[in-house]
Amino acid sequence: MLDYILSAFVHIFEWQNLLTMFLGVAVGMIIGALPGLSVTMGVALALPLTFSMPPSAAILLLVGIYCAGTYAGSISAILLNNPGTVASAATAADGFHLAQKGKASFALNISIYASVAGGLISGIVLLLIAPQVAKFSLKFGPPEYFLLALFGLSIIAGVSGKSMSKGLVMACLGLLLATVGLDPIEGVYRFTFGSTFLLSGIDLIPVLIGLFAIAEIFNQVEKGAKSISVNTEYKKEKFGLKEIAPYKKTIFKSSIIGVIVGAIPGTGGAIASFLGYSEAQRTSKDPDSYGKGNPDGVAASEAANNGVTGATLIPMMTLGIPGDTVTAVLLGGLLIQGLNPGPQLFTNYGEIAYTVMVGFLVVNIILFFQAKLAIRLFAKVSAVPTFILLPIVLGFCLVGAFAVNNNMYSVGIALFFGVVGYILPRYGYPITPLLIAIILGPLAEKSLMQALIISNGSYMIFFTRPISLVFILLIVVCTAFTLMRNSKSKKASMGLTPNPSKT
Repeated sequence: MLDYILSAFVHIFEWQNLLTMFLGVAVGMIIGALPGLSVTMGVALALPLTFSMPPSAAILLLVGIYCAGTYAGSISAILLNNPGTVASAATAADGFHLAQKGKASFALNISIYASVAGGLISGIVLLLIAPQVAKFSLKFGPPEYFLLALFGLSIIAGVSGKSMSKGLVMACLGLLLATVGLDPIEGVYRFTFGSTFLLSGIDLIPVLIGLFAIAEIFNQVEKGAKSISVNTEYKKEKFGLKEIAPYKKTIFKSSIIGVIVGAIPGTGGAIASFLGYSEAQRTSKDPDSYGKGNPDGVAASEAANNGVTGATLIPMMTLGIPGDTVTAVLLGGLLIQGLNPGPQLFTNYGEIAYTVMVGFLVVNIILFFQAKLAIRLFAKVSAVPTFILLPIVLGFCLVGAFAVNNNMYSVGIALFFGVVGYILPRYGYPITPLLIAIILGPLAEKSLMQALIISNGSYMIFFTRPISLVFILLIVVCTAFTLMRNSKSKKASMGLTPNPSKT
């Protein structure tokens, strides 16, 4: 193993590999920052370019797009409240508030450091303990997936704002919307109303574009603001290791959450992002500040979703099981190059495999420097007059929604959810629980049905497996903690007990 790693460090600095990594990172940043263009789409579009390339260079190009695209979703999330990727949805909650306070560069810097830290930590895990992590991920079956999704849904209590009942209403609405389309087990039509378009369900990207971007456009038009946020004088703002130090615990903890979630096939960055965000809020001394411009929220979300990137490669390379949709495309890239994933990949093509894993670390370092160079341009986007910026953003939103399925139905869904995201928050109904439920609903439903089929309808299957029991304990503890915290906060606001945050 050590010989392969040393050899990889030599090969990684060959000009073909360096060029493809730089190119992949640049392309990934553009794709990730544009709403509607998913990282999966970017990697898939680049796949034909790799046919005539050397194996190492080909895979490193795709890895560069993957890592940079996952990070770049935070750019539009922070500046325009329009997550470029689903995994950056949690980032928008605090990042955009920071931008509105004139701290766009500050938020972008936190995003860069947290993203790169998450990527490097997951890359180290990929390089050193991939086989062991892959074996652990194989222990996850339908019961564990269901309880993982349920654990994710349990964070809704913490992101419901002042009214938990309204948060639960929005979560139930999200779960209802997640059932639209064909039943995943029996194939029965549900809430399709005779529309063939709805047979595949409601696609997440138009929903995301509507709830965040189009709703924010409506809000800005109503306000008549001259610009999205206050511009930041980047030249006067220093940001380095000293400035990121207060968030190091959050970044490390969220990165580990991302690694664990990413190693489990079929999960992805969106789940990790919300889990990392929820854990940071749960352990915070000022949980009420989350969603209002808390830098820890940005750090937690970005570290978690980028912590997923290296971890998703673990089951793909060691077992041939893609961790998410992006690694499914990457798996195709390996097969095109004649590299069969699994144990034989490390025995027959160890030099290439370790070059890719070491290259993953180098890609994140390249990402750091490219993002730092581009940040002064990113920060200035928020100062563009709204009469110029908003039509451009709306155009990108509609084109992005159309590109998902190449039809106008997706555009209609984006506009519908734009109205939902504009109206419901005015009456105290938070958007985040709705989004979490839409993301986790399909996983929870499918896994529950599969688990009950395996157990012949017995719910004891959830209480007889060690990992399931751990998740049940986590759900109970986290839910109880959140309820107690909300109860104390409510009493403090009524003047019944002193508010610790004010003492």
